[in-house]
Amino acid sequence: MTARPITTVRTVVAAIEEAGPGIKLFTLTDPDQWELPPFKPGAHIDLHLPNGLVRTYSLCNEPADNARYVIAVKLEPDGRGGSRALHDDVRVGDAIGVSLPRGGLDCGAGLARHVFVAGGIGVTPFLSMARHLARTGVADFVLHLIVREELPLARHLAPLINEGRVVVHRTSRTGRPDLAALIGEGGSETLVACCGPDGMTDDFERATSAWPAANVHIERFVAPPVVIDPDAKPFALSLARSGTEIQVRAGQTMLVALQEAGIDIATSCCGGICGACKVGWLEGKPVHRDRVLSTYERERYLMVCVAGSDADRLVLDL
Repeated sequence: MTARPITTVRTVVAAIEEAGPGIKLFTLTDPDQWELPPFKPGAHIDLHLPNGLVRTYSLCNEPADNARYVIAVKLEPDGRGGSRALHDDVRVGDAIGVSLPRGGLDCGAGLARHVFVAGGIGVTPFLSMARHLARTGVADFVLHLIVREELPLARHLAPLINEGRVVVHRTSRTGRPDLAALIGEGGSETLVACCGPDGMTDDFERATSAWPAANVHIERFVAPPVVIDPDAKPFALSLARSGTEIQVRAGQTMLVALQEAGIDIATSCCGGICGACKVGWLEGKPVHRDRVLSTYERERYLMVCVAGSDADRLVLDL
């Protein structure tokens, strides 16, 4: 039994560029040089790697650059294997299936100011956003890049640094800056966003705790461990399209229950931060534990890798 087929786009690796210490930039294009599916600034794609792994990466290029997808991959020797596979095994000309782009920001929509805070390779989604804003001029922005010493993607950041759009903070020389001072006062016309290691994103969450939730965007490198609710109760999943009923055991994730039933679900982080396993829900009372869906999106969608249910039955759009 399967759900909807997981949609992938066939691409080929058109170029691989060394882009900093342990960083490679991969350019993916359509095999026949057609335009690729559109995306928002800072959107993500899942790469279906030749070794069977699926990994999520931010797009570095801006939406107007629609003939290619560009991703930056930092080698993580102790990671889950995706970066090693890309660095060691993937070559120019290789075919890679990618998901349709998802996420990203509506940069400039009703906003006068954007403040981006990035830690190291966390600059990748904001490079896309900054390029889009610099080209369109729809809103003012500044990107604060916090690194120990060497810059990732230095050649690509140079024009924005020269224009004063990117401010580099080298912690080896000045220590880590005060994030609250970088982002300034909250306001309905300002959007602030952060991507970086856990310590940075935790501090950013504290600094923006009084901000309107819609004006704060956070992306994390690694999903936090899934916490099992000791009071969780079993519930039924009803798949609206097929009429299938699946029992989710107490403490079991929806994702595992669906997979055990033979339902094909796209996954990547399995911790509620990437958005790969987003599924629509129609009836019930889901418990949202992800870190990616907006309040509005949670009225229609959930992430099956971490979501639970406060009702005995939950109906999914599958």
